[in-house]
Amino acid sequence: MKVFLVAGARPNFMKVAPIYRESRKHSHVVCKLVHTGQHYDYEMSEAFFKDLDLPKPDFFLDAGSGSHAVQTAKIMTAFEEVCLAERPDLVLVVGDVNSTMACSIVAKKLLVEVGHVEAGLRSFDWAMPEEINRMVTDAISDYFFVTEESGVQNLLKEGKPTETIHLVGHVMIDNLLYQAGKLENGKIDVRKLSVYPLKQSAGPYLFLTLHRPSNVDNRDVFERIADALNEIARTRRIFFPVHPRTRQKIKEFSITFSGNVVLLSPLNFKESLFLWKDAEAVLTDSGGLQEETTALGVPCVTIRENTERPVTIEMGTNALGGTTRGSILHAYRESLEKAGKARVPPLWDGKASERIWDVLKSKIDSHIPRMGSKRKTPANQAKRQQ
Repeated sequence: MKVFLVAGARPNFMKVAPIYRESRKHSHVVCKLVHTGQHYDYEMSEAFFKDLDLPKPDFFLDAGSGSHAVQTAKIMTAFEEVCLAERPDLVLVVGDVNSTMACSIVAKKLLVEVGHVEAGLRSFDWAMPEEINRMVTDAISDYFFVTEESGVQNLLKEGKPTETIHLVGHVMIDNLLYQAGKLENGKIDVRKLSVYPLKQSAGPYLFLTLHRPSNVDNRDVFERIADALNEIARTRRIFFPVHPRTRQKIKEFSITFSGNVVLLSPLNFKESLFLWKDAEAVLTDSGGLQEETTALGVPCVTIRENTERPVTIEMGTNALGGTTRGSILHAYRESLEKAGKARVPPLWDGKASERIWDVLKSKIDSHIPRMGSKRKTPANQAKRQQ
């Protein structure tokens, strides 16, 4: 059975990595990695894939920049060519980026089954491009691999058949626990990490990521957020790896940060994890970090008005901070109070990828050649009909 694993941004590769590793346990599965090139800002070097125990992608679509429409069209056109040449049996898409939606549409129009990993998440905020990507992808998928109970309920309310919905846990947590284990057991020499000296001399510190257009593309919003961060930085150093678009807006809007907010270049996954796993708290507008901090019990403030991951608030360490000075400061205090009281959501145990392949086992079995028989293919069926 030939399976395409589609990724378009760095976080996507964190999610497909454990799925790919688990696929190697199934001798009749051939997994092909498709890198759409959606996040052209980042240089994905050979070392990046090596860190994730991933091979170099089999296909690079080189989508690059552009409006949502232009980028989606580039991905669809390039992916269609690959699908027509390779004829996959299944396309697995992850998350909610443009690549997720684009490749699922192409696959379905070519009558290829689609599995959506992280299905069912809803922010109910139609101003978020990711929400549209999630809704469209879930409208046409065949397999729904869900991270939390709210996703199951959302899909049922939308009329999806119960037998197609599978609560499997979270592949992002699979990767997190895998990488955290490498840091803890010495497989990674942390003294060679670029951020090692920073951490050693920091004392108690916080970790920050900020990149969503709704936060950084609007001067007033960005200034309010920076004001709150500068207030927090009066007592704590904040390590801030700056996304390229965010750095551009800092310059354009003349945003001023306290000297205690340390602006860093973008970090790879292991360097980022090495810093935030021991932070007093994480401040972020990322979806993935809300979940990862919950899994490791690190207090988190989400600098957004809503979240499609409510379990991180209901059970985890996450506090919704909004985008005003007062709301962020309030959420910061609330998140620290949650420290030590949170629980890890069900099935966030590092085995989500195993459960995905367990669900797909019947599909795998249908592609295993039997003794004395030929696999049913359109060509073989045509011969029998003649």
